[in-house]
Amino acid sequence: MLKDFKDFLLRGNVVELAVAVVIGAAFGAVVTALVRDILTPIIAIPGSADFSGLTFTINGSTFRYGHFLNAVISFVIIATAVFFLVVRPLTALMSRLRTETDVETETVTCPHCISSIPGTATVCAFCTRDINATT
Repeated sequence: MLKDFKDFLLRGNVVELAVAVVIGAAFGAVVTALVRDILTPIIAIPGSADFSGLTFTINGSTFRYGHFLNAVISFVIIATAVFFLVVRPLTALMSRLRTETDVETETVTCPHCISSIPGTATVCAFCTRDINATT
């Protein structure tokens, strides 16, 4: 039983997942610091960026909608920062580094089942029939 547990912990997927969680947490801290310490003060230059004091009261219940506004604004800023500083540069880098051809642009139609398959295929992946056969 201990051997099974050891095998489970040392499997590649578990180790990769653990590394991804740690790197994700560290990256989250970097993005949060970027937004909190650099982007939010830039946005606050023309006015106030802290809405936490905004409230309204109905029948003695206080609604602190300012905290919600702060959370929404932080989410939008973080999402924007991640998109423009991580996603777009990585997408551009990956498209430059990609060496294989785009399969979707080089497709043919199987004469037997009318499925779209790669142009270099000799057997249909859907009906498993020879592409060059006429019967």
